[in-house]
Amino acid sequence: MKPWHASEAELGVNEHHQNEVVSYMRFARFKRGMCLKTVDSCFQDLKDSRLVEETFTVDEVIDMLDGLQSVVHSEVESELINTTYTNVLLLRQLFSQAEKWYLKLQTDVSDLENRELLHQVAEFEKSEYTSSNEKSTADPVKPKLAPLNEGGSELLNKTVAHLQEENEKLKTRLRTIETQATAALDEKSKLEKSLRDLQMIQGDQKNNANQDITELENKVAALKSQFEKTLNDTTANQKFLEEDLMTTKHDLLKVQDQLSTAEKELEKKFQQTAAYRNMKEILTRKNEQIKDLRRRLSKYEPED
Repeated sequence: MKPWHASEAELGVNEHHQNEVVSYMRFARFKRGMCLKTVDSCFQDLKDSRLVEETFTVDEVIDMLDGLQSVVHSEVESELINTTYTNVLLLRQLFSQAEKWYLKLQTDVSDLENRELLHQVAEFEKSEYTSSNEKSTADPVKPKLAPLNEGGSELLNKTVAHLQEENEKLKTRLRTIETQATAALDEKSKLEKSLRDLQMIQGDQKNNANQDITELENKVAALKSQFEKTLNDTTANQKFLEEDLMTTKHDLLKVQDQLSTAEKELEKKFQQTAAYRNMKEILTRKNEQIKDLRRRLSKYEPED
């Protein structure tokens, strides 16, 4: 890298970039001051909290110094890490702007330890902050990097043409995507409407099915109750009929026995009457007459 001197446009860059560097140095100076204040507060806290006696033992002094070292170490380490991350973000901004112009930047890490360059930066910072005519950075717009050589205008024209072509392609693609998105939204709306209709139909069918099932269950329960009632009544009637039949059989046997007894008594009584005795004597005589007539007739019948 070509060495630069404070007299050569201060930092060897154009005015705008130099103002950007000044802005960053102000930010770094502010962060450095905050870190120094934090370190000073660590020492002041030690003085206020621990140095309350006039004499201390060696162990007490060592303990205080160890505690102070731990706190200061933590604060400085945190600030150094934060500074590293900040520098990375700054480089990312520069690289992102360069990539938009299809540029590839390079860095030389060895120059970061160049004492001559570091001394020149220190002199620039000293002159910048001790000068009464400090330059301001009033331009808030973040411009892109300028072309690096005389053919920059040609590169810029090609880049613009390329970007316009890409822009037209993107517009065409956007219109196509918008058309597809509109069609997809219409299809989605139709599908959602169909889904709602189907859900309503399914809900109605489900309600009707549930109602039919409920009615059928009620009918089955009623039939079951009626059947149980009928079965109970039939069982009771059957039991009653069986008992009535047994009673009737007993009564019939009793009546038959009484009738047989009455017939016997009637026959006995009839035999004891005079008419019965006379009729019996008549029948006996008639039987004797019939036998006599048969004997007489047998005499007149031819022999075989």
